[in-house]
Amino acid sequence: MRDANQGTMPTPDGSHKLRIGIVQARFNEDITEALADACRDELTALGVPANQVVHVQVPGALEVPNALQALAATGRFDALVALGCIIRGETYHFELVANESGAGVTRVALDHRIPIANAILTTENTEQALARQTDKGRDAARVAVEMALLLQSLA
Repeated sequence: MRDANQGTMPTPDGSHKLRIGIVQARFNEDITEALADACRDELTALGVPANQVVHVQVPGALEVPNALQALAATGRFDALVALGCIIRGETYHFELVANESGAGVTRVALDHRIPIANAILTTENTEQALARQTDKGRDAARVAVEMALLLQSLA
């Protein structure tokens, strides 16, 4: 990310007592487990202590916003992460799940004024999901920490 005054954004520092909530969909579990592992590993690398991370699982991507909303409503989190994987099939179901889960994640973020890193993958096939699982898990952790720090600085 570039700021006209700062140049390239430095690595976010998660050691500022940030509390992060992760909601992981179990559907396509091999992929979502890899997303979660990469996310937790990156949070640790950014300095967020493991005891400051709450990780919950839900059945699928449509349930993610509901769990995010429950976590956000506690007021105990500085940022949240949504993890899931939706792979296109032969029916309209892909569009329904992708659109509704994405809209739900956005609504929770705006309603509760909390940053949510949305790493619910939407791919054409399993190969695309496998190719993205680690990078997107790491990206989600970085976005969560960066946005938590930004919103704290703006408060």
